[in-house]
Amino acid sequence: MGVKKKRGMQVAAFSIPHQDFETLRSFADAEGKNLASLLLQCVQLTDGVSQIHYVKQVVPLLEKVDKNGVCDPTIQACLDILAGIYFSLSLKNPLKKVLASSLNGLPEFFLMEAIHSFTNHLQEELNTADLYSYRKVIDNISSCMENFNLGRASVNNLLKNVLHFLQKSLIDILEESRKFAGNHIVQTQLMNDLLVGIRVSMVLVQKVQTFQGNLWKTSSSLIWQSMCGLLSIFTKFLCDDDLLQTIQSTSGLAVILFIKTMLHPAEKISELISCLLLHSVDYTCVPEWFTSSCGNLCSAHIPRPALLFLCQGTLAMLDWQDGNVGFSGETLLLDTIHVLFTLSSPIKEATLEMFLSRILASWTNTAIHVLESSSPNLKDRLKGNSNIVEGLLEYVYTHWEHPLDALRHQTKIIFRNILQMHQLTMEGADLVADPFFLELTKNLLRLEWQIKGKYACLGCLVECIGIEHILATDKTIPSQILEVMGDQSLVPYASDLLETMFKNHKSHLKSQTVNSTWIDQWHETWVSPLLHILCEGNLDQKSYVIDYYLPKLLNYSPESLRYMVKILQTSIDAKTESGDSRGALGALMACLRTARAHGHLQSAPDVWENLVSSARIKQGLIHQHCQVRIDTLGLLCESNRSTEIVSTEEMQWIQFFLTYNLNSQSPGVRQQICSLLKKLFCRIQESSQVLYKLEQSKSKLEPENALTKEQPSVSLQQYKDFMSSICSSLFEALFPGSSYPTRFSALTILGSIADVFPVLEGHTQTVYQLSHDIDVSRFQTLMECFTSTFEEVKTLAFDLLMKLSVRAVQFQDSEKLQSLFQAALELSTSTKPYDCVTASYLLNFLIWQDALPASMFASLPQQVTCKAGDKSEAVVERNTLMVIKCLMENLEEEVCQAENCLLQAAAVSPMYGRVHCVTGALQRLPLNSLQLVSEWRPVVEKLLLLSYRLSAAVSPVIQSSSPEGLTPMDTDSESGSRLQVILNEIQPRDTNDFFNQTKILNECDSFDLEDLKATISNFESSAEIKGKEGKTCDVTAQMVLVCCWRSMKEVALLLGTLCQLLPMQSVPELSDGLLTVDQVKEMGNYFKQHLLQSRHRGAFELAYTGFVKLTEILNRCPNVSLQKLPEQWLWSVLEEIKNSDPSSKLCATRRSAGIPFYIQALLASEPKKGKMDLLKITMKELLSLAGPTEDSWSTVPQVHALNILRALFRDTRLGENIIPYVADGAKAAILGFTSPVWAVRNSSTLLFSSLITRIFGVKRRKDELSKTNRMTGREFFSRFPELYPFLLKQLEAVANSVDCDTREPDRHPSMFLLLLVLERLYPSPMDGSSSAVSMAPFVPSIMRCGHSSIYRSREMAARALVPFVMRDQIPNTIRALLATLPNNTDQRLYQNHIHGTLLQVFHLLQAYTDSRHRTNADFLQELTDITACTKAKLWLAKSSEESWLLGGNQGDHFIIRADNRIPLYHQGARSAPIPGEPHQTSPQCSMGRAG
Repeated sequence: MGVKKKRGMQVAAFSIPHQDFETLRSFADAEGKNLASLLLQCVQLTDGVSQIHYVKQVVPLLEKVDKNGVCDPTIQACLDILAGIYFSLSLKNPLKKVLASSLNGLPEFFLMEAIHSFTNHLQEELNTADLYSYRKVIDNISSCMENFNLGRASVNNLLKNVLHFLQKSLIDILEESRKFAGNHIVQTQLMNDLLVGIRVSMVLVQKVQTFQGNLWKTSSSLIWQSMCGLLSIFTKFLCDDDLLQTIQSTSGLAVILFIKTMLHPAEKISELISCLLLHSVDYTCVPEWFTSSCGNLCSAHIPRPALLFLCQGTLAMLDWQDGNVGFSGETLLLDTIHVLFTLSSPIKEATLEMFLSRILASWTNTAIHVLESSSPNLKDRLKGNSNIVEGLLEYVYTHWEHPLDALRHQTKIIFRNILQMHQLTMEGADLVADPFFLELTKNLLRLEWQIKGKYACLGCLVECIGIEHILATDKTIPSQILEVMGDQSLVPYASDLLETMFKNHKSHLKSQTVNSTWIDQWHETWVSPLLHILCEGNLDQKSYVIDYYLPKLLNYSPESLRYMVKILQTSIDAKTESGDSRGALGALMACLRTARAHGHLQSAPDVWENLVSSARIKQGLIHQHCQVRIDTLGLLCESNRSTEIVSTEEMQWIQFFLTYNLNSQSPGVRQQICSLLKKLFCRIQESSQVLYKLEQSKSKLEPENALTKEQPSVSLQQYKDFMSSICSSLFEALFPGSSYPTRFSALTILGSIADVFPVLEGHTQTVYQLSHDIDVSRFQTLMECFTSTFEEVKTLAFDLLMKLSVRAVQFQDSEKLQSLFQAALELSTSTKPYDCVTASYLLNFLIWQDALPASMFASLPQQVTCKAGDKSEAVVERNTLMVIKCLMENLEEEVCQAENCLLQAAAVSPMYGRVHCVTGALQRLPLNSLQLVSEWRPVVEKLLLLSYRLSAAVSPVIQSSSPEGLTPMDTDSESGSRLQVILNEIQPRDTNDFFNQTKILNECDSFDLEDLKATISNFESSAEIKGKEGKTCDVTAQMVLVCCWRSMKEVALLLGTLCQLLPMQSVPELSDGLLTVDQVKEMGNYFKQHLLQSRHRGAFELAYTGFVKLTEILNRCPNVSLQKLPEQWLWSVLEEIKNSDPSSKLCATRRSAGIPFYIQALLASEPKKGKMDLLKITMKELLSLAGPTEDSWSTVPQVHALNILRALFRDTRLGENIIPYVADGAKAAILGFTSPVWAVRNSSTLLFSSLITRIFGVKRRKDELSKTNRMTGREFFSRFPELYPFLLKQLEAVANSVDCDTREPDRHPSMFLLLLVLERLYPSPMDGSSSAVSMAPFVPSIMRCGHSSIYRSREMAARALVPFVMRDQIPNTIRALLATLPNNTDQRLYQNHIHGTLLQVFHLLQAYTDSRHRTNADFLQELTDITACTKAKLWLAKSSEESWLLGGNQGDHFIIRADNRIPLYHQGARSAPIPGEPHQTSPQCSMGRAG
């Protein structure tokens, strides 16, 4: 909690060539007072910070020089050397800026000579021919233009040379980058150089004075020719989709800037750019240079990104704020927004969507500037009811729920600017009464609170027109917002809106009321609903309100705390609360805790004496509800001042709390307890330092009285006693057999104590040292924690032992350490998996404590041994090396045993424990700074070979077609013999073909029992596996399988650790790394083989973990051949999938086993800042394979493609980059569901499920149609426009199949998927005629789907119909549906049709009655009309003999109560089916039917 000291500034020192050094030496005077002497002393320094002080003395020294009309040669030479120093420094070196700043104050007498020197050195820079030095030259040009007078003058002198260099460098860099296609590291560097070059070109045009005149604007001018060349280059960059979009974006800015600079007269700029954006350039009216340089931009086929970036350049580079844009400028502004609207729909790539949102926000900012001095015509075009504002609002409503936070933020900016734009067009009219604001407020309030965009927009509206009108509309809005704060995803938005509202309301009440009575109204509006939630709300609501809303309220109105405490104290005294609820006591503790943490309570005694009693504190510390206990503990521990003294009462209450709360069963509660106690310990540590200083100061001065003299020492002694008491309690809780929660809490708190009170050598002012309280028994207690079956307990115990200053040799003699080491080796080969984890921690403990047996070092070479005084890093490395060697020796013996008899290995010495210990030892060693490299290299090589041998021994089991059932489960002697036979058959000498080919038994006429007995007797000896103590072990199939897959798991993790941590050779010829290029390739091939061939999920999932580490390293590797490996592997497996070779070992069952993991790892490791070309090409291939096909041979590739797509759509690392393919993936899933092949249908179903999650979000509630997992129709079809015609066409086909009068159940498989999507959409009050996508065409087909014979389909169709009917059209639609119901005179009646229609009426009416803010008179009139239509169909609900009680399997039926105007759906008796329409049952649906 203390303030971290700022690190000292690191400045790289500069040096000069030897010739310049000799020049300075020759000019330096004997006294060392001239400029040459100063520079000579400066360049001899090795510290950059010291050189800065010398550089700052240059100009003051020159100001003292006698100016006799001729520049001294000494000064000329020094200025020339200074110029050389300036251009040699890197751009980010502080010395460069210091030197430029100093030289800006150069006396005028020396300016010409300095400019001459800088110009010469700049010319030398521009003559650079090395392409990889271009970046340094470009940086120097940039620094010259940045607040440096000499540099700017030099650039101005060499302007044509600078422009020529920039033109040449951009061309050369682009060509070089294309040569290195596939080398991500080099390409990234070159692309960055390209981007900097474009930016410097723009800065040059903006800052150089030459461009202010017109002398250079002739075709024969070299400057003009270079400008045309650069403009042509920027145009090519702008249209080149192979470049990064940041380069394209910057090129768009450069194009507009150069056109603006070169075009004459300037009045034509707006008109020309407007024609450029609208593809209406008249070649006869534009200059020839424009046609030759920007001809590609005049084409109608200009790429969309290029057009988007041109709009960005138009808004950023033209002068909009001078108030003189004129009519052509206003026209250009309107044309720009229309172009952006046309780009909004087709652009779906995440980065381009982000660009578009920023550009739209920029347009609204520009429009505000123009409106402040615009013509009345423009104001009419930008009013709230104009088409442009409606289009902007359409964009906001469509994107305010977008997954990208940054894009949602841009929609908020756009909305706020829309309000400001409309305000500028009103010319002083009343904002509150304005129809636009009133309609906007009404529409926003009608929205459901689950929409995140509603909060931001309401906040903007409150800032614009105030809160009064909103509260007048509905006073319960604060309570409504607080109610939704149980949803974590909405909490930040809701709390921000509440903060905006209560601040605005308080300001308004203050301004309207003279006396202080307004505070009561404010408390009633904002504080009372808060207290109600804190006392009566659910757990999530309370927690989020306390964390997000309560601090904001108290920070803004600290005086409200006493009001809260008064209300809550009264509530506590008035009633007795149930123990399982937080109630008023919990609310009181939460308020006090928040107030103290934010500094609204002056001191702790003030709290205890004036606000809450000691009895209440103790009551809170042992309250039945865990959160009350946490809040009370937080009240004691947290403080806004880290040095606040911990009082005696607080320490006593903490001890009281620990007595009852160490054994908490909730992980979250345990974490909070440990965190809060760590804050308390930090307070003790920080305040103890203050007490020590106070004690020292008082010992030097005569104290005023005895009390002040002893107070610091008394407090310090109390601290020591308190910490010792806490540690004693914690160690007592670690008794043998204590529960996991107790051990976790105790060890975590002890670890916090060790962290907060570290061991500081030579630092005596430490209030407590945990190591001082560690004795033999406590050390043994910590060691016994390694025996816990919970790995987290082992980890905490190990970390704590490492933090202590005590060592194992202080408490253990050599014999015990020897036995401890032997125990670790024994545990590493145990058949119980958690034993090998214990072994790993024990070995690491012995390694880091330097407590290994001396016998291990007897055979160690002399150069590897470490003396007693050696550094700990060398000791740890030596110990780790010896332990790994020992483990490898044992592992080699066990691998040999497994190669001979896998059954023996699984029963007696499973190998995975040894590998786990090796991995654990390597993970704690800094492998990038090894000292014993020559010793490690053979160890790594042998370790890799052992890993491959181990994998080969167990892979036949893992790669078998049925690894779980490969061996029998029986353990009797006969079954044991058969087990041995099977295990003999699966020895590593067999290939995987054994499992792919059918074994045909030899035919025999009779069964020879004697031969069978003889065969069994041959295996009796080998079937009885002897353990290490000579006991017979029973071996089951699980033991063999566990041994095999855990061995594969540990090998995968070991290889992943090696490739992630070990230094890799940069070039094959060098020996600068421990891993060679060939070894890395071998590891890649290993992972490839096991991911593509393993059938056991545990095996390939963990191989995937190791493979991910490898691919991440390869993409950052400077070796080009290694960089390209992921791409080569990807093409190889895609080709194998496409070919569908019958001999392929790819697994088509088990959801394609490890194939999706393999491709997922290759694609997820691709650099996200690049073009993601691998992802694009892979998705294109997979989507083409996943589509429907008539060839039966391509079924396997289709299944693989569907399974891989499912994995990719579920991968969060791909983020928004996968969204453009969602529409095509949904098409493949829906069409695949109609396939006659079961495997395709199954994979399509899984793919569709992952797409639903990707589109609508992760389901967090039990409700199938939770409001948080839905989307408006507008937003859905705006994000996925390709699905609009597809879903409509498929839905029409489904509806036609339902309408077929074949008397057969409709079996169109895709109906379920279509309705599953459509029912997750919901209507929005913002939807209207302005919406780009009409929902009306879906309505008839959905209504017809409601006639399906499948009950579930009818129900889904009824729900899906609601979002496609506008709110004001619901009454008409209900009446139309009721009109389709049969009359009592109809002869032929269809029960399914009737039930489906009534369900649709029910859901529509329910949605209509739930809609808010509808006038009562209109609502009653519409319901009266619906009731009249309903009464005509009441004959359907008459007596059972002649009525239509719509029976179903669940005995449900549906009636409409016309008298109450309330639709009901309730349980009823099942009636007989209606004659004339047979009941139809579908095998596709397990739910009951109504017809």
